[in-house]
Amino acid sequence: MLGRPPLSSRVYTELAPGAFRSGAALAGQLGVSRNAIWKAVHSLRELGVPVHAVPHRGYRLASPCAPLEPRAIHAALSPQVRQRIRRLEAVWSVESTNRALLARSDLPPEHADVLLAEYQTSGRGRLGRAWLAPPGGSICLSLGWCFPELPQELAALGLAVGVCALRALRAHIPGDAAHHKLMLKWPNDLILDDRKLGGILIELRAESAGPTYVVIGIGINLVLSARILEQIAATGTRAADLASAGADPRRRNELVANLVSGIVAGLARFRYEGLGPFIEEWRAADALSGRPVTVRMAETSWRGIARGIDAGGALLVESAYGMQRVLSGDISVRADE
Repeated sequence: MLGRPPLSSRVYTELAPGAFRSGAALAGQLGVSRNAIWKAVHSLRELGVPVHAVPHRGYRLASPCAPLEPRAIHAALSPQVRQRIRRLEAVWSVESTNRALLARSDLPPEHADVLLAEYQTSGRGRLGRAWLAPPGGSICLSLGWCFPELPQELAALGLAVGVCALRALRAHIPGDAAHHKLMLKWPNDLILDDRKLGGILIELRAESAGPTYVVIGIGINLVLSARILEQIAATGTRAADLASAGADPRRRNELVANLVSGIVAGLARFRYEGLGPFIEEWRAADALSGRPVTVRMAETSWRGIARGIDAGGALLVESAYGMQRVLSGDISVRADE
């Protein structure tokens, strides 16, 4: 999986600090022709990476960033979390980080594999929706975890992971505004200023009386260009990124380490305590509470007022027929609120 990275990846790494680099200097550094550098820059632009080109100065990224560095991420983990990580890898591209980890079957109980990618060619969100994420502009992370047995409240795992992710993200947004702007939308969206910042996708493989292997995929927008925002808007989603809230894209590896640390610690606790230790934080960050919503399930849809979640993590929606308990479905805020 980890073979030699393509030239576009190496050019991206050289440009990541944000300073201008001439085509000649890049060609000499990487041992290729200037034409090969031009083609690599073109490939980066095709992937959605904004690269400026100025005559007599060279190329630079529109926004400095930090390439994914597994060693730096691993070193930033606490010793307690580090001992639970079997493998931590970062690749330039992959079809889907979740799909790659789901193919594994030999993870020891209460240990984790972590896979990151600069971009995914077939990244997915809930309900099979595509996830648009250019290199350097997001965090595409999947974490595989093995529970020794099937947790009783497994259906609520995504809510617990959402709280863990929220804690990590809040530490990277300056000021008190983070606690008001960053919210959670049932069942698995991260919300910033009422726009989608990221999402969580959990997939599993379980045996009736044996270990349960879960893969937790997290996609978070770090810094998105106007072009990417327009592409996402065309799919019907209003997107946000962390940079617009003051987060520093150059601290991406530190943010990944915080996410991994928080989720691993949360998973270890979830095994014994379920949603209980996370539920009040989730309710405090509930982006839907008290708002008119439309619930879409299979081929039906209905309207009501969101009233939070119950102890099992189900969404409560008050409708004309009383309080409804929603276990799955697509929830949108009604335009007539």
